[in-house]
Amino acid sequence: MIDYGLEQKMIKVGIVGTGYAAKRRAEAFQDSPFSDLVAVAGHSSESTQDFCQTYSIDAVGSWQDLVNHPSLDLICICNVNREHGSIVRQALLADKHVIVEYPLTLNPSESQELINLARQKQKLLHVEHIEILGGVHQAIKQYLPEIGIPFLARYSTILAKPKVVPHWTYNYELYGFPFVAAVSRINRFTDLFGEVDSVSCYARFWDAPESGYFSSCWCQAQLQFKNKMMVSLTYGKGNQFQSNDRTLEIYGDRGTLVFDGEQGKIKRGDEEIAIEVASRRGLFTQDTNLVLEHLRTGKPLYINNTDSAYSLKVAQATLKSFQNQQIVKV
Repeated sequence: MIDYGLEQKMIKVGIVGTGYAAKRRAEAFQDSPFSDLVAVAGHSSESTQDFCQTYSIDAVGSWQDLVNHPSLDLICICNVNREHGSIVRQALLADKHVIVEYPLTLNPSESQELINLARQKQKLLHVEHIEILGGVHQAIKQYLPEIGIPFLARYSTILAKPKVVPHWTYNYELYGFPFVAAVSRINRFTDLFGEVDSVSCYARFWDAPESGYFSSCWCQAQLQFKNKMMVSLTYGKGNQFQSNDRTLEIYGDRGTLVFDGEQGKIKRGDEEIAIEVASRRGLFTQDTNLVLEHLRTGKPLYINNTDSAYSLKVAQATLKSFQNQQIVKV
């Protein structure tokens, strides 16, 4: 266990980004008695000024200036996926602790380098995976033994969006391949079922009028686990879809776990038993407080970097499968 020397110190924080995740982080840091939110580096001057006014903090001209800010202890990275790896690296080299929203990086060869760099610098590198903290995942862990031996799962997340305006989450380069960008879909199952043997993946993209953007995407992946578990993942969003879907099913030899949004049940033949699922609200705050507690006391976090890097490795295999149109061994 590393003693970061922060137990008696107010942890000074800088945020990269001004979007939804950045706002939830800012609220959590300001609500904590153990952190002081000092500054933010945003993409546009307008959004950065609004963010600064809302949270009464300073603006910094660039993320490079922020990570080298002499008074900061912790950098929280909440901006476009393409820049995550570079900012993590520079923040660690500047001797800062780091929180980064998944994915850690879009570069498949970089994740282990960044983990090793954090270890070398004796700094925290925490990749957020709030899906592990969420009510659905906790309910799965609690009730999975009730369905016997699981052998098949299906998870579908589809977001219908009639009007798609240019946004980085619909940009090929800034967002990345969907199963890499949304690696939480894979991490949820590697956390439950362990190592993956092979993957296959198919995808389709509809180009937007604006260069470099798509208006819709659909991705389908099959994950064959080493324990013979099979998981089918569907990810879709954009204006090609007319309805939303967020369903998760896990089949076992003694029943089925079914989640429709945050409503859960166990099915055995004609019998259905409702199960309680906690709300998704407050997960960024929970994650933030766990990080602050870890920095102060050394209490272990809910996920380690090795597990996060492994799910990213599986996600990269889905991209390779799509590109080569073949099954890829992990």
